[in-house]
Amino acid sequence: MLPPHSADIAPSDYHFFRSLQNSLNGIKLLSKEACENHLIQFFNRKPQKFFTDGIMALPEKWRNIVDNNRAYRV
Repeated sequence: MLPPHSADIAPSDYHFFRSLQNSLNGIKLLSKEACENHLIQFFNRKPQKFFTDGIMALPEKWRNIVDNNRAYRV
C-alpha cells in the first residue's frame, strides 16, 4: 500500500513544485493579486523546454522507482 500522497505517484510534481518553491524564496505575497501576479510571471518565464523536460524525465524516474523496490530517490 502507498501512503495517500507519495512522491512516486507523480514525480513530475517534484520537478514543477520544486521550481515554484524556489521562485517563492524570500518573497512575501501580501494579497491575492500579488500571488496571482507572481504565478502568472512564473509561468510566463518558464520556457516550453522546462515542461517538456519534466515530462520526458518520467520514464527514467519510474524505472528508478521500480529498480529500487518502489523507494523514490530524488
